[in-house]
Amino acid sequence: MKNNLTKLVFIILICWGGAAMQSSLLAATIPAGTPIIVRTTRAISSHATPGRTFTAKLDQDVVINGNAALRAGTQLSGIIASSRGSRSTTSSQPLTLNLTAVAANGRMVPIKTTGGVQPHAAKTTRQSRGGFSFGESIFPAGTRLEFRLAQPLHL
Repeated sequence: MKNNLTKLVFIILICWGGAAMQSSLLAATIPAGTPIIVRTTRAISSHATPGRTFTAKLDQDVVINGNAALRAGTQLSGIIASSRGSRSTTSSQPLTLNLTAVAANGRMVPIKTTGGVQPHAAKTTRQSRGGFSFGESIFPAGTRLEFRLAQPLHL
């Protein structure tokens, strides 16, 4: 009886240790300053309303200590921090984007990126309304953007 109890305790300890080791392998911390390179999943206008969200996919793996902490194709979400706003305004704010969350281990994990990203190389259109002309830049789906983490990301 005592021998069986010892075996049972031994088996439980082995299982518990294996589970702890597996969870530590799945857990990773991506340091602040790490570049996060994404591609947008839909077009974004320079006149998009600030506060609206956008989605993107990771363009390349994020590698920490030789292991991929995040794989290319991982879904991310972000927010439009500033823009020219409504087409009828004369605001000169550039389109600025920030990432807000990444899909990891079956959940959306909040993230914070530094200073915002201003996309480049957009298709520009000029229109006229009431004698005033204004330009709109359209950043197509697949636009490549590089963000940097402002804080460590714990997965």
